[in-house]
Amino acid sequence: MFAGKRYWIVGASEGLGRELARALDARGARLILSARNRERLTALADELGDSTILPMDVTDPGSVAQAVAAAGQCDGIIYCAGFYQPMQAAEWDANAAMAMCEVNFMGAMRVLGHVAPAFAARGAGHIVLVGSLSGFRGLPGAIGYSASKAGLMSLGESLYADLRHRGVTVQMVSPGFIRTRLSEKNDFTMPQIMSPERAAARIVAALESGRFHTAFPRPFSWLFTLGRFLPAAVFYRILGS
Repeated sequence: MFAGKRYWIVGASEGLGRELARALDARGARLILSARNRERLTALADELGDSTILPMDVTDPGSVAQAVAAAGQCDGIIYCAGFYQPMQAAEWDANAAMAMCEVNFMGAMRVLGHVAPAFAARGAGHIVLVGSLSGFRGLPGAIGYSASKAGLMSLGESLYADLRHRGVTVQMVSPGFIRTRLSEKNDFTMPQIMSPERAAARIVAALESGRFHTAFPRPFSWLFTLGRFLPAAVFYRILGS
């Protein structure tokens, strides 16, 4: 599926994105690696096979446009850029909340605003959005984060609806807790937390399955996927327990 294909990973410098790059490289993919940190990208590219670094700031429209032009034609794009800051509504940090929306959701809008029409015109392409279980329902202490991931999920559904008959594959993956520098900010127990390596393997398997949306790990993900259909009072009572 990936051998010889050119995939652009947005958010490749750290954590999950970095492990996805390693996993796809092992499957013979040719990679474009993007993030803001040029040094981290260079270090990653040095250990991979056919890879090119393309520094980009997804919050900057000019940087995105420049990177899209430099990337040229690719077979697929994986958007896994992410920012997280735990935040209660009573302790709202406007700058951090906006930063989460800019990176997690608006960045995808900026990048895919260039890529999706090009894929549609070509009648081929693969779009992958890496969301989160927190996108299914708003969570406590997740002002900005849950909302941005819910927006990303809705974007994925719209892309799928528009492009599924135009030769473009659209897939969403919604993982639970992953052990990264972002999850280290949490001061609560994180059920079934995964290593980035294990999460990347699960995502690659999900992409190979062809399913539109995959949420994991089970059974923790069931709380969110099924919880969408519960009354709010019931869902938050279960969540609190």
